[in-house]
Amino acid sequence: QVQLVESGGGLVQAGGSLRLSCVESGRTFSSYRMAWFRQAPGKERDFVAAISRSGATSYYADSVKDRFTISRENAKNTVYLQMNSLKPEDTALYYCALARLITSTPITTPTVYDYWGQGTQVTVSS
Repeated sequence: QVQLVESGGGLVQAGGSLRLSCVESGRTFSSYRMAWFRQAPGKERDFVAAISRSGATSYYADSVKDRFTISRENAKNTVYLQMNSLKPEDTALYYCALARLITSTPITTPTVYDYWGQGTQVTVSS
């Protein structure tokens, strides 16, 4: 059974930084594409970033490009999200997600992902 556990959220002032981590409990982490999504109160869950199985390729939402960096350490079953220059509009519950299969469905679509963590709250004050 796959489990994803996020950590690293918190309260930060605008312009600050946070690094989120997500640990996967299985033994085949390097086989899976990983992603981060976020959901603000009353809004839909939005794509933030995704990373290929090897870590060689990453994808970003326009709203976070050049501020956020997704990375992974397959030896530690961990994916990270480094968030710099944070803005109040980045405030949300952040989820990591795992996709077992590579399909033609866009990676920005939540239904691509089979497993989700419980979320970690990021709050950015102005």
